[in-house]
Amino acid sequence: MGPRGLPAAAAIAHMGAMIDPISERGAGALVLFSGGQDSTVCLAWALERYARVETVGFDYGQRHSVELAARTAVRSRVAEQFPDWAPRLGEDHVLDMRGFGAVAASALTADRAIEMTAKGLPSTFVPGRNLVFFVYAAALADRRGLKSLVGGMCETDFSGYPDCRRDTLDAMQSALNLGMAQDFVIETPLMWITKAETWALAKGLGGEALVAVIVEDSHTCYLGDREDLHPWGYGCGTCPACELRARGWDGWVAQDRPALRPSFAEASEGKPAGPVLRSSGRSEEG
Repeated sequence: MGPRGLPAAAAIAHMGAMIDPISERGAGALVLFSGGQDSTVCLAWALERYARVETVGFDYGQRHSVELAARTAVRSRVAEQFPDWAPRLGEDHVLDMRGFGAVAASALTADRAIEMTAKGLPSTFVPGRNLVFFVYAAALADRRGLKSLVGGMCETDFSGYPDCRRDTLDAMQSALNLGMAQDFVIETPLMWITKAETWALAKGLGGEALVAVIVEDSHTCYLGDREDLHPWGYGCGTCPACELRARGWDGWVAQDRPALRPSFAEASEGKPAGPVLRSSGRSEEG
């Protein structure tokens, strides 16, 4: 079966037609797009940088389908409200990975408590999830003629997931390029910035209009709550994802909601050289 009940054949068709990877090589980016805050900012970042941007989502048996629905809502709002970006926003792809989700069960795929495990990792950690995401994304990018793979992983404010570390992604990039005879670049524009700075980057990319899209349409809550609207967006307000998003919002608001412009050159570099928000509310290069 494909995404949320679609038969497998429909899931394949949902990927869109393949294009000649030779003639279109390096022409754009593929954003790993969950419909959450981080991947929405990454989508805006890619649309600001590339003439052609496609998105890919993964149905790995999540406990709820809210984030898959959020993907569609965010893409629609972006296309409607940002006329400069709309022509660059290409096809969306949803890949069926529920077999993987069944093997790598976690609190995101099963009705389990969200807590720390004996290994010192949150029970929401899906072993190897980001690694598998990039394998699938790279295979799709190869057929679509896209060189840049953009993900919202971050080391500064994160939940302790080892597959969010830049060292992990550097190794993954090398493995993909060796194994596929490619020259992919894994870009992580949020890697060295905090959640407060992620809100600032959203404003720097798309103004308050993009901030509103994130608040109203994106989804981060682990429990799938779309009933309770907070200043930072929908969510239960108590799960780790909501708490992290709320702390970032509070930190950004406390600095008078500054805007942060992206530094494109640093998105794939393995060192913390990104911009930092100071207490004055101004954006400076750290």
